[in-house]
Amino acid sequence: MIPRSLGSRRAGSLSLIVVIGLSTALYSSLAQSETCSLPSQHVGVTFPIEKVDPDWACRLQPIISHYTTANKLGPLRTPLPEAVYLYLLDHPPMAAALVNRLGIAPYQSEMRGAGRFWGHDGAGASGIVELVYQDRTSRVYYLEGSHDSRFLPLITGKAVVLLRINQVTDSNGVEAMDSTIVSYTRLDNRLLSGIVSLLRPLTGSAETRKLAKGVDTVNRLSQVMRQQPDRVVSEATKSPGLPSDEVAFLKHALENLPHPSGATQSKTILP
Repeated sequence: MIPRSLGSRRAGSLSLIVVIGLSTALYSSLAQSETCSLPSQHVGVTFPIEKVDPDWACRLQPIISHYTTANKLGPLRTPLPEAVYLYLLDHPPMAAALVNRLGIAPYQSEMRGAGRFWGHDGAGASGIVELVYQDRTSRVYYLEGSHDSRFLPLITGKAVVLLRINQVTDSNGVEAMDSTIVSYTRLDNRLLSGIVSLLRPLTGSAETRKLAKGVDTVNRLSQVMRQQPDRVVSEATKSPGLPSDEVAFLKHALENLPHPSGATQSKTILP
């Protein structure tokens, strides 16, 4: 025989589970029945956002519609051929390993599934990045991450990053890539989010600097690849070496890159 008080508690717990289950089912049904539309224009740049999977659109919409900060960066020029630029973009662990081993930046990255990877910038920011959509000129990413520092509490949040890339030829006749980045960030802590929103000019500048630092890191890597190809291959093959297919691509790419005797200067084109 079950004690009455215990039976009541179990009944109450069971009722709560049923309510949660029904609520979840109802929410899922509503979410599937609604169409989450996203704007194609973002800070004057057009993205093929209508091609994003509907389920992803509903995850991205709250971040874009109710962002804490929003920023645009670029176009920024990276002196790399399209094939090499895209390969590095699609292989974050390889790019992170190279910039780390070459002493450019303490980046770390690990693949966590198809189109999904973990990254750390060596300065307190880390998280999971998922590729939502890609074509030859556009990328859409979803991020969940955190930032930890000595002076601020742990900050967690989500972000949507839109990337537009275009192949160009610079004034020296060198093939290069122009990148424009639009980012939306939404913090999880409502109070902190409100404070950051009030300080958008300040926080927006800080976020822009962090994005610019990432682009500058790739530019510095491209310069080393052109000027010191043997060093790049040496670092790529040191134990633990990069995967054989990545090393093979890298060797082929370096053989076909022009290696000027002078420094190749990266350029930033202001909007």
